[in-house]
Amino acid sequence: MLLAELEVFHSRPIAPTRRVALGVTVLPTSPAPGFGGLLLGGIVAAFVEEVDPELLDDLTRLTHQLEAGQRIPQPRLRHRFQDDRVGLTAHRHRLLGDGEQLTFDLGKGLAEPNVLGAVYAASRVDQEHRPAMFAAIRRGLRWRGEIGPQLVEHLSDSRVTTGWATLGGRDPVVWALGILGLTPDGQQHDEVQKRFRTLLMAAHPDHGGAAEGAAQRISDLTEARRILLHG
Repeated sequence: MLLAELEVFHSRPIAPTRRVALGVTVLPTSPAPGFGGLLLGGIVAAFVEEVDPELLDDLTRLTHQLEAGQRIPQPRLRHRFQDDRVGLTAHRHRLLGDGEQLTFDLGKGLAEPNVLGAVYAASRVDQEHRPAMFAAIRRGLRWRGEIGPQLVEHLSDSRVTTGWATLGGRDPVVWALGILGLTPDGQQHDEVQKRFRTLLMAAHPDHGGAAEGAAQRISDLTEARRILLHG
């Protein structure tokens, strides 16, 4: 069963200009991040290791700018995003479901334009669902591993996968409060910052935290703080 689909067009490696455009876009958003968010995060995770490391900071910054609905001057990250697809090569990415199994069926192509295609596709989602989409994309940027069930859990922030029909149902604010150990009425700016610093120090191996899983724990704390302070 087809759950989500994205078609990314980009110029060939020998082309004098680097261009990116979108084609077919089927990105369900509910429950957050939706199958669309899982697909976009999966595309990013599959290609991120091939992206020029010097572009990663700019790429993360771009996700926040697009999430906020800012106008983006072109080109960005050495590629121009456009509507015209004439002369560009298409690559189709799909998320498929079979019972309780989710499968990423990802096309080929160059890494940077495919990642950019996923990022720009998220910017076209309505404002209500856009934050969850971009949260999944930023989780994809941090992923280093196989494109399979564990990635789905990582992207949806599902600690226990109970079935593909319910993946991605956790509210990001509820998740963030749980990560920082806060209650809904205790998430004022100063309290979030204080709790973040305390847990960050406890998680860091240099301060006695366990080395195994430390990177993911620190990443979760950082993302939780961002959600609660910046939305």
